[in-house]
Amino acid sequence: MRYALGIEYDGSGFLGWQRHTGGPTVQAAVEAALSFVADAPIEVVCAGRTDAGVHATGQVVHFDSDARRLPRAWLMGGNTRLPDAVRVLWCRPVDEDFHARYGARARRYRYTLLNRAVPPALGRQATGWERLPLDAERMHRAAQALIGEHDFSAFRTAQCQASHPRRDMQSIAVRREGEVVVFELQANAFLHHMVRNIVGTLLVIGRGEQPEEWAATLLAGRDRTVAGPTAPAAGLVFLGPLYPSVCGLPPEATL
Repeated sequence: MRYALGIEYDGSGFLGWQRHTGGPTVQAAVEAALSFVADAPIEVVCAGRTDAGVHATGQVVHFDSDARRLPRAWLMGGNTRLPDAVRVLWCRPVDEDFHARYGARARRYRYTLLNRAVPPALGRQATGWERLPLDAERMHRAAQALIGEHDFSAFRTAQCQASHPRRDMQSIAVRREGEVVVFELQANAFLHHMVRNIVGTLLVIGRGEQPEEWAATLLAGRDRTVAGPTAPAAGLVFLGPLYPSVCGLPPEATL
């Protein structure tokens, strides 16, 4: 039987989502916990892989198991075996053709940045920092040039393994909430470091070092080497994917 899980995690103690032998990963922790519940090896497929230090509030995974377990057993039993930084939020039986990665119609990220002269003492694992004043409205206007289906090579890391650089950016919003600047992005999918590279570019514009039109110029030029720097991982949170309602997932994961 196939199941879907919603998962949140603090990524600061992990070397990213994807399982590998170099150190602790979120995928390895989740698979170990579910394998204990199933009393058999379990492998999971996620909606979107996150980098080292990146967090998630709504990661979605699917897995298959012949073990006779109720959804509550996967949720509660899994959480008893997970580290404190990872929690299963919900579990749903899904159709055999449900796929956490390929079935998602959109993915959402939020980048949170403290904009003041002094870096944060609290919440610094989930908050970026910029000491120079930022113009959030200026960054928001500049970001609108990125909406639509484009070649995002200018915001793609050289290590990106995606088969092509075209993505459909569905929305970008930048707003200020007191000393905090929030960036929210939604697209059909994202390239490796794409969100952090876009945020880094918008920060250059927000400081007044480049005109608002620079974002559009970079997009058209497709040259990563002349775009803004990669923003630190700490402020980035994967809010999760969105699926058609026919999948039967909770509202926070449904279009």
